[in-house]
Order: sequence, then C-alpha cells, then structure tokens
Amino acid sequence: MSKQLSTLVKRAQQCTICEPFLPDGVRPVFQIHPDAKILIAGQAPGRKVHESGIPFNDASGQRLRDWMGITSDTFYDARKVAILPMGFCYPGTGKSGDHPPRAECEPAWRHLMLAQLQQLELTLVIGKYAQDYHLKSKQSVTELVKSWQDFWPGLVPLPHPSPRNNRWLKTNPWFETDLIPELQAKIAQIMMK
Repeated sequence: MSKQLSTLVKRAQQCTICEPFLPDGVRPVFQIHPDAKILIAGQAPGRKVHESGIPFNDASGQRLRDWMGITSDTFYDARKVAILPMGFCYPGTGKSGDHPPRAECEPAWRHLMLAQLQQLELTLVIGKYAQDYHLKSKQSVTELVKSWQDFWPGLVPLPHPSPRNNRWLKTNPWFETDLIPELQAKIAQIMMK
C-alpha cells in the first residue's frame, strides 16, 4: 500500500466529523487496498457491523457473498475486494430502518480512496444511495437492477442484500435466475487472474 493511501486510511479510521450526529458513536468501517479488482459500493454499516468493525459481518454480508459466489476468505481479502460504503459509520436507526448514510464521508475520504483504486474491473453498486452517486440516476432500485446489462461489465446495480428485501427477491425472481449467474461467472473470471 502506498504511503499516501496508508496515511489516508489511518486518518479516515480516526475520523470524528460526524460524531455529534451518530447516536452510537463513530466507528468507520471499510476495506481498501490498491490491488483490489472488485469494489463493493454500499450504503453504510448496520448495527452488527458497527459492533464488530467488520464490513458485511451480518446476514446481508452472507447473502452478498452468496450472490458473488465467493468465500469469506476471498471477500475479506482487501487485495481482491475493496468495500467503501457511502457512509463509513453506522448512522443509527429510524422508524423504517437505518438512517441514510452521512454525507460527510464522500467529500472527506471516499472520493480520495476511490482515486487510489486503479485496478478495478467490477463495481457492485448496492442500494439507492450508492446508485444515485455511482450511476447518476434517479431511477428506482428495481428499474436500475432490471437494466443491469446497460452497465455491464464494469458496474452492476444490486438491491441491498438485507433480509428486509426478501419480499423484493420473491417479487423479482429474474434477479436470481438471470443476473446472479452472470455476476458469479464474471467474479470467478476476475478472481482467476
């Protein structure tokens, strides 16, 4: 890892910009290495991830790894997979789920980290907040995921893998029959390099 990125990571890990707005305190959670070939651009850590400090260390993460067709060892190898959510800290919970990711991470850290990822071959864009940023689209998550081939092969919009989306998955069976096999094949090809 370059000295520039190493310094950036250390500073981001010690960030307290949002502390006054985070009910459970700061705990930036992300994973990065300049050799990463796949980027997971998600929303923000959930409560369990906040507690463990390990990205996607919950049911959502297990489903995401299943969608990707990779093991935990591969997923947590920063030289293969970078994980940069829109907000690095758990934003707290509201009436209908977690609050949106805090906007401060992108201008403070995220765009600088993204610039360090020059080896990327695939970006998984998970959920509405990441899709608005990466795909510059105001379409719904369903519309974007249905049009996944428009972004292929470099970007893939995905619904959030949360168990809360079980209903969405049942309503959209094409996602697991059409998109997931293609995604797994692409990831397997990338990992063989």
